[in-house]
Amino acid sequence: MKLKVNQRDLSKHINIAQKGISSRATLPILDGLLLETTKGRLKIVGTDLDIGIETYLDCEIEKEGSIVVNSRIFGDIIRKLPDAPIYIDVENNNINIKCENSEFNILGSSSKEYPNLPILLGKDTFQLPKDLFKSAIRQTVFATSQDDTRPYLTGVLLELNDNNISFVALDGYRLALRKIPSNSDLDIKIIIPGRTLNELNKIIEEDEDNITVFATQNHVIFNIGDTTVYSRLLEGQFFNYKEIIRKEHKTSAIVNRKSFQDSLERASLLAKEEKANLIKLSLKEGKIFVKSNSEIGDVNEIVDAEIEGDDVNIAFNSRYLLEGIKVIDSEEIQLNFMGELNPCIVNSVQDENYIYLVLPVRLAHEDF
Repeated sequence: MKLKVNQRDLSKHINIAQKGISSRATLPILDGLLLETTKGRLKIVGTDLDIGIETYLDCEIEKEGSIVVNSRIFGDIIRKLPDAPIYIDVENNNINIKCENSEFNILGSSSKEYPNLPILLGKDTFQLPKDLFKSAIRQTVFATSQDDTRPYLTGVLLELNDNNISFVALDGYRLALRKIPSNSDLDIKIIIPGRTLNELNKIIEEDEDNITVFATQNHVIFNIGDTTVYSRLLEGQFFNYKEIIRKEHKTSAIVNRKSFQDSLERASLLAKEEKANLIKLSLKEGKIFVKSNSEIGDVNEIVDAEIEGDDVNIAFNSRYLLEGIKVIDSEEIQLNFMGELNPCIVNSVQDENYIYLVLPVRLAHEDF
């Protein structure tokens, strides 16, 4: 293999392909990137068998071929080279890299041992606008579980029906739901690993193009122009989330999102992790009183709000409440309560397509 390629382009595409490589690779070959010339372009592949990323870039090919090169070493070399043409020459698994006054010689591996990415037959296809897809990932993936004993909760449910695409994440303490309108008449329900979505979010550039999604029983593929991301799907029966999103509320409060978020962040400074990051909210007389205390001291905050319904005293893990509020884009949010023992449902006043539900921490009345 012999080729000439632009340093900046090569570095960008190496960075993309590296997102498919795990630090806990099960096989030595999976520490490597596959470089392969095909149809006048250079293909770079990184995979850990759960995620596979294949990306293409333009180059000048003098001799066709393929090689597997250590991802970390190759990536570090290319990133440190100047922004100038790079010449790569491969002979008998020896890789020669030249760029201006720099020259490296490193050892590669035969591409014959590198695993093939899945070929998907009989796939369902639909499209998503990039900006809405990135937004849906940002507003849901943080609520996935980190508990590998229930692997299906470490992913996001993608449900396509009734001309809507729903993204749902829950971990037993909170639930995040984002809906996107769709023109597809498909009926699909798949669970995509949270890690896959996090890596996709880093790769997707915000422009007006669509992402094409291919889904089968075991895999999903995301086509993003020059890059294709393959992922295994998670198995398991996802909770019937629709049953826990109630429509009736005893108390509702409309509050400025930024003011409420700032107060929660200040109150959480004294909320200790070993005590579930506990903060207490009291809703009464058109105000939300935010309190937190520890051995070090206490904090009291007051936020103006439009409140309808009964007074409420309720406590939360501040991190769980804050993470859901931070990803809402609107100026005002609505907090909906059904007493102090039932979940709080948070939504944007301007956008009914996002719902965040968080469970309270049970406290005795005298603790408020």
